[in-house]
Amino acid sequence: SSEVLEAIENVIQGVLQSLAQKKAPVLTVANRTDWRNIEFKDSVGLQMIPGCITKQIRSDCPQSARRFALMLKILSMIYKMVQSNTYATKRDIYYSDTLLFGSQSVVDQIINDISCMLKIPRRSLHVLSTTKGFVAGNLSYTEEDGTKVNCTCSATAVTVPSNVQGIKNLTSHAKFILIVEKDATFQRLLDDDFFNKVSPCIMITGRGIPDLNTRLLVRKLWDSFQIPIFTLMDADPHGVEIMCVYKYGSVSMSFEAHHLTVPSVKWLGLLPSDLERLNICKDALIPFTKQDENKLASIQKRPYIACQPLWKKELEIMAASKLKAEIQVLTSVSSDYLSRVYLPNKLQFGGWL
Repeated sequence: SSEVLEAIENVIQGVLQSLAQKKAPVLTVANRTDWRNIEFKDSVGLQMIPGCITKQIRSDCPQSARRFALMLKILSMIYKMVQSNTYATKRDIYYSDTLLFGSQSVVDQIINDISCMLKIPRRSLHVLSTTKGFVAGNLSYTEEDGTKVNCTCSATAVTVPSNVQGIKNLTSHAKFILIVEKDATFQRLLDDDFFNKVSPCIMITGRGIPDLNTRLLVRKLWDSFQIPIFTLMDADPHGVEIMCVYKYGSVSMSFEAHHLTVPSVKWLGLLPSDLERLNICKDALIPFTKQDENKLASIQKRPYIACQPLWKKELEIMAASKLKAEIQVLTSVSSDYLSRVYLPNKLQFGGWL
């Protein structure tokens, strides 16, 4: 915590020095959305390069003066929380003054900018994300406050903890981890008691694009157990994008890649080649929109696809067919085909990339 307080004090000292010299104070932050600031490293994923392109948030410029003031406001809130060892969610910060902040997304962006500027992970700033992910299966752990959580005996999923960093005593006999894109598929597998039937496993869903806590938990489980991690996604550009976030990270959070990415993640399904192999009826597939075409084209250009020839092939099949499919399409074969046939066969005979 002394490191965090010192980092904030250095920023404020810079502001005061500028004022003493009768200059307009400026905050300098890395441009987190610029691909020129990103490098791809096999072992880490997408990470921010040292000496990257920055942008200035000036106090004397009408376009950025408001943002400058909000950054100082949130810095002061973080300083107080670290000092008093209290925590707040991003939502709490927004609701402390909704008129001032205007929207939740403004708060989210500023907190990420501050984390990036100070080079300190967000959790160390005592700011927690609201969690939307679920975890189930062969796993138990103790939360920071001493609460024991057992995901094994529960017929319903457990919410991913809001302070993943604080959980300890993780125990599991799982043979693998399955990341499921969608809540509906996750619930279906839960109802079918999938994590006990095949072999003990841990199932996680970020319910779409994963929040920070879900990504942190996947990373923590990988660090703790070093067991295979498979992803079950829709066979569409959006599903591929989500899988890439777990595996390689996202551009906007590349400054925290070391804590968030798991480059060993495998693509289990639904593969575009599976649709042909399983003779899925064309009527059950969904035609691409222009947005799908653009997203797929942008994914195909990314640096990490070049080193994944088998992924590249699957994306080419998808691009050529201009058709996409949701995981639920497997119910057109039979109602429990996913949990009874598709996943067990894939896991047993190695049908992943």
